[in-house]
Amino acid sequence: MRTIVINNIPLHYTVSGTGNPLIIMHGWGCNHTTLASVEKTASATHTVYNIDFPGFGETPEPDSVWGVEEYTHLIEEMVTQLGLERPALLGHSFGGRVGILYASRNEVDKLILVDAAGVKPARPLKYYLKVYSFKLMKKWLQIVHGKEKAASMIEAQRAKRGSADYNSASPKMRAILSKVVNEDLKSVMPQIKAPTLLIWGDNDTATPLKDAKIMERLIPDAGLVSFPACGHYSFLDNPRQFAAVLSSFLSAK
Repeated sequence: MRTIVINNIPLHYTVSGTGNPLIIMHGWGCNHTTLASVEKTASATHTVYNIDFPGFGETPEPDSVWGVEEYTHLIEEMVTQLGLERPALLGHSFGGRVGILYASRNEVDKLILVDAAGVKPARPLKYYLKVYSFKLMKKWLQIVHGKEKAASMIEAQRAKRGSADYNSASPKMRAILSKVVNEDLKSVMPQIKAPTLLIWGDNDTATPLKDAKIMERLIPDAGLVSFPACGHYSFLDNPRQFAAVLSSFLSAK
């Protein structure tokens, strides 16, 4: 792996292939190895930069609670330091958030969003009842048992109620996850000028297909390809068709 230091963070990444630059960005809880098959396909036509976001893989956590803005600024600094001109971007899940914000304010050759996040989900009443009941319980435990004793009890309840991504993260990365999942990027999608390919699994429950249709409507030059019987990792569920679609898009003039 290679390393570039940006704002005191050693960002780790791999480089493969030749041609115009393409930065690929993994999803939450993953690292550059998750997109190894995508890197292999794309490296036939592009020089591929496959990164480990701060807090994942070989790259250490940021020193504060970041949002999509800070992760995007990191990629902007990477592009500047490496002298990359009009890179293409590919983002899976959380990486799609960064791709959307980057492409909305920078020149990008092409944008590929794979089962991407970026549309804030509509929360049912049950969700808010769950959130606020947990906050109320947390305060009650601290009053009754004191902060130190309550901490372990709160952690046990959090483990029961939280998602797998949340429970497996460090305290700082949990705070970052809570921040980024509540950021809605629909307002910047119309500002994306690059040709955009949306690749989705029909059965994606993490970022459902309806999110892709919203992105297709809001991004001016966007097209959607979806795969039946595939989930949130469409590139792993249907690797042959995914590779064919990606190669066709990257090769198109």
